[in-house]
Amino acid sequence: MTTSERPVPAAQPGHERGTPGFRRLGAALWLSGMATFVLVYSVQGLLPRLSAEFGIGSSAASLVLSATTGTLALAVLPLSAVTEAWGRTRVMTWALAASAVLALLAPLAPSFAALVVIRGLQGITLAALPALSMAHLTHEVVPRHLGGAVGLLIAGNTLGGLSGRLVASWVAELGGWRAGLAAVGAVSVGATVAFRLLLPPPTAQAPARTRLRDLGDPLRRHLADPGLLCLFGMAFLLMGAFVTVYNYLGFRLLAPPFGLPGTLVGLVFLGYLAGSWASTRAGRLGDRFGRRPVLWVATLVALGGVWVTVPDVLGSVLAGLLLVTVGFFGAHSVASSWVGRRSALLPGAVPAQASSLYLVGYYAGSSAGGAAGGIAYDHGGWPGVAGYVSVLLAGALALALVLRRVPAPA
Repeated sequence: MTTSERPVPAAQPGHERGTPGFRRLGAALWLSGMATFVLVYSVQGLLPRLSAEFGIGSSAASLVLSATTGTLALAVLPLSAVTEAWGRTRVMTWALAASAVLALLAPLAPSFAALVVIRGLQGITLAALPALSMAHLTHEVVPRHLGGAVGLLIAGNTLGGLSGRLVASWVAELGGWRAGLAAVGAVSVGATVAFRLLLPPPTAQAPARTRLRDLGDPLRRHLADPGLLCLFGMAFLLMGAFVTVYNYLGFRLLAPPFGLPGTLVGLVFLGYLAGSWASTRAGRLGDRFGRRPVLWVATLVALGGVWVTVPDVLGSVLAGLLLVTVGFFGAHSVASSWVGRRSALLPGAVPAQASSLYLVGYYAGSSAGGAAGGIAYDHGGWPGVAGYVSVLLAGALALALVLRRVPAPA
């Protein structure tokens, strides 16, 4: 056989950077990440207003956020595993559409309990999106360009979390919390339509159907690994601390001695922009110095930032908030990427399932940890919050230090 007759290897499937398919896919999944985090966290800036409107405490008001993240945490693992075989593009489209419809119903809720129920249903409809979006990128983009594509997805997450809070807060200042939620619903509908129009047809086949009972063996392998258990625990503790700070800082800044107007209080969420920088920077430092030292240093930065927020000085509060944000996003970036790398070394493990377990801890921390933080605020004010968050971060720091002595899988 001559050289010209030798079979040419098939081109590696997936979109190349710079192609129309890559640009459309990146833009579509950027929109899906933005829409997800707009819907989940938009109510965070409305908590003081909901507390006053319904005559409830801060911990009760936080249920509108905890209901979404709680049901999302419960549903993310089974739904992301089972629905992938139904077609990732189909499931993501329907999940965004159903969540957008619920977002339009939320402003019509006749009572606080009805609002909490609607928000809980949104958590279920959104549950499969984070894992499916990452899986879809993995299958649709050639490996050498995957990092940039994932960066787009994370950028959408960050911008969605920021814009959802700002839009809801600013519109609510003009027309009340119902108008704020209606604006969020309109944004989610627009993002859903644009997502579907931009998303290119899939190039990879859907995986074989997965049954829930098939998840048991890999699940046991993940939960038996001490390193993964530490990372799952850190996701819970870090997110519980972070959400608590942002949940209840608005209550503090609206009250004396600060007494800031709602429009200015909403601007504290601009601190999220520091999180985008910290995520990228922490990843580079982890590559250079190792993930273990970066993880515990980032956690220590967040812990120190909590106590910088304690004095009743606005500059100190904002500086401490930036430190908490940078520390959290730095630690979260390192921990979440470490999960996939470590699970890939475990025999019989499924990295996608390990990432889903990390998300379970992440959203469970947002739900349970954030709700418990309201009790600390109701009974101890901001010093109570600082003490509670410090306990969570001290636990995360302990797990980070334990990770320094956990060997890599054989």
